[in-house]
Amino acid sequence: MASLWRYLLAGLGLAALLAGILAVVYLTAPRSSQPAGPDVSRTKNTDNGLFVASFAPERGVVRQGELESWLLTLKTKTGASVEGAAITISGGMPQHNHGLPTSPQATDYLGDGRYRIEGVKFTMSGWWQLHFAISAGAGSDTVLFNVVL
Repeated sequence: MASLWRYLLAGLGLAALLAGILAVVYLTAPRSSQPAGPDVSRTKNTDNGLFVASFAPERGVVRQGELESWLLTLKTKTGASVEGAAITISGGMPQHNHGLPTSPQATDYLGDGRYRIEGVKFTMSGWWQLHFAISAGAGSDTVLFNVVL
């Protein structure tokens, strides 16, 4: 009977040692550098690096359920304004697997690389994406902006 207790205590000691090792490995493991959510930067380089794009609501705030105008500002890598760009917009809610409820369009060139994008409407809270295809003198490129309401 005494040897049974020794085996039981040895087994418990071994289990405690294993739990301690696993705890140390878990607590010292490097953490992922992935962001907690989508990148909601309002300024970013386009996918092929031809342009620097900035995207912001014209009135400064995002309003759910309202038709809004946004400004897309396009600059070259050297900071020059991009004029005469052809811009198409698509997007939607990736987590809900549906597109935009409207068809946003670039309607006006305001100078200094700024384009008015009209017809943007976010009908519900959540993660929205707007994808811009841009064609200008420097070539064609794309950029994706995330908006979280």
